Amino acid sequence: MAGHLAIMGNTVHLYNRGEERIWGVKSTGGIEVEGEINGFGHIAVATNSMEEAISGVELILVVVPAIAHKWVAEQIGPFLKDGQIIVLNPGRTFGALEFRQVLHRNGITADVTISETQTFIYASRVVGPGHVHIFGIKHSIPVASVRAHLIPVVIKKLRQFYPQFVPGDNIFKTSFDNIGSIFHPALCILNAGWIEDDIDFKFYHQGSTESVARVLESADNERITVAEALGIRAISAHQWFYMAYGTTGNNLYEAMRKNPGYREILAPKTLKMRYIEEDVPYSLVPIASIGNMFGVPTPTINSLIHFASILNQQDYFKNGRTVESLGIEKLSLRELRLLAIGEKH
Repeated sequence: MAGHLAIMGNTVHLYNRGEERIWGVKSTGGIEVEGEINGFGHIAVATNSMEEAISGVELILVVVPAIAHKWVAEQIGPFLKDGQIIVLNPGRTFGALEFRQVLHRNGITADVTISETQTFIYASRVVGPGHVHIFGIKHSIPVASVRAHLIPVVIKKLRQFYPQFVPGDNIFKTSFDNIGSIFHPALCILNAGWIEDDIDFKFYHQGSTESVARVLESADNERITVAEALGIRAISAHQWFYMAYGTTGNNLYEAMRKNPGYREILAPKTLKMRYIEEDVPYSLVPIASIGNMFGVPTPTINSLIHFASILNQQDYFKNGRTVESLGIEKLSLRELRLLAIGEKH
């Protein structure tokens, strides 16, 4: 994202907490981008100082695994200024809500707009220091802010750079339309043997057979049903492929196979990576937790969380985003709906 924005001619500040992760950018002065976009993006500032990174900027794009959202909120809070727009790319499930709560809990009073995208706009990978490959760019990405009436303000700012961003309904809609929760964990869990055997295989094209795709569809149906309990109409993973990439098929398996953006993406080399460590506790767990709160069974999602916990020797049910950790366990359906549009502070 930093490389592409710089290629577009924008002044870009890049932050990373570790100096070793940005030395390649510092040494060359920018980021080499290849694939769907080709060019060299000059980065104005590459730093591990949060204060330096956000000083004087209007738009703060947080592009980290959801496991880091709380940490970023804690670190960035003291340096925020009125009028800045924060966009989590993506929020996964309830990311913007958690971010806002951390700022409030820490007494941050800056008048900032906190928003989240439904998914990350790129299918991409780092291929070397300061060097990235973009396999595909999604066509349509909904965005919502904690105060829903400010969604047009966020969209207006983002569309200066990305026409693909479109207004979402509210942060609960973007959270429940978190398609990464469906594609990432189940494919890792059901291909654990291949992954741990260190075999190169195409994650989405070889890792998703017809039977594996049926498990994904079962988890997807549960996600949609939980959303319905809150009065949210979530899109199906099948529908999402058409919206994001313009591909379709008779079922989820066919839609995945026809998506050119996924064709060359290889599987991860370990199970201790964000497809499980992020997408299970910060995507599946909150969906299951909300489902339990409203009496909606999620047996497939629960099974995926359970298996992931065994595989990585973690208790993702305990350590993930739950209604308790988010402080919403005592809210009524009406109160949750008001929270989704920013009527409750």
